[in-house]
Amino acid sequence: MRTAIVTDSTAYIPEEIRRAENIHMVPLQVTFGNESFAEEEELHVDDFYKKAEQELPKTSQPPIGEFVTKYQELAKEYDEIVSIHLSSGISGTFQGAQQANELVKDVEVFAFDTEISCAMQGFYALKAAELSRAGADAATIIQALNEMKKTMRAYFMVEDLNHLRRGGRLSNAQAIVGGLLQIKPLLHFQDKLIVPFEKIRTRKKAMKRIEGMLGEDVQAGIPLKAAIIHANRPDDAQAWYEELHEQYPEVEFVISYFGPVIGTHLGEGSMGLGWVRK
Repeated sequence: MRTAIVTDSTAYIPEEIRRAENIHMVPLQVTFGNESFAEEEELHVDDFYKKAEQELPKTSQPPIGEFVTKYQELAKEYDEIVSIHLSSGISGTFQGAQQANELVKDVEVFAFDTEISCAMQGFYALKAAELSRAGADAATIIQALNEMKKTMRAYFMVEDLNHLRRGGRLSNAQAIVGGLLQIKPLLHFQDKLIVPFEKIRTRKKAMKRIEGMLGEDVQAGIPLKAAIIHANRPDDAQAWYEELHEQYPEVEFVISYFGPVIGTHLGEGSMGLGWVRK
């Protein structure tokens, strides 16, 4: 039994790692004016933030036809496909994968809703790839991913809540209150949606609050893998990495980024930290 692993571009797994881990990717779309780009293929993160300074982008999920094409290609070599996607509460990508499964023959697709996105979604894909290499079938992989959900935690903050409001990911009232009071709310995924976790006044205090929650899990003796995620703030991410690595040397840290699609909705300057049991 050979099981292929597919994810979408919002996992933000670098291309060289996707190739090494044999993870296949279907890109979401980012549109500037009348021109659309496939995220991570035609539009990369550095170029995106430069373009976003001049024009507000829009995003869209992959056409179902792209899923069908990818799955049909993989059906030539694989018996099953595990397709791992960003939260169904903020995108129709997961539903598109499910619909595409009904249109392909000779292979069964097991779509998995991570209920999250970015590097944490990538952690699911990397775990699935590891299990696939070891010979696990799709049912075993899905079971392992559901176990991961029990210890998956992620929190992030944005510089400007209006990006989330414009994209329909946060209510107008929440955005207005946050802007008036200069609040830097901590956000997280709950029931597949982006919702406020706590209202905090400053960026520094928000980051310290996230650090404290990570520390609680470290002190509980849970072996953790964590991702520092930034929206065009590599220096800030590196400084935070060095601080956290010194404070929690037992945690395996990586630095990742909010790419074009998620960056469209969070805005430049956003920072996040997520972790899961190894």
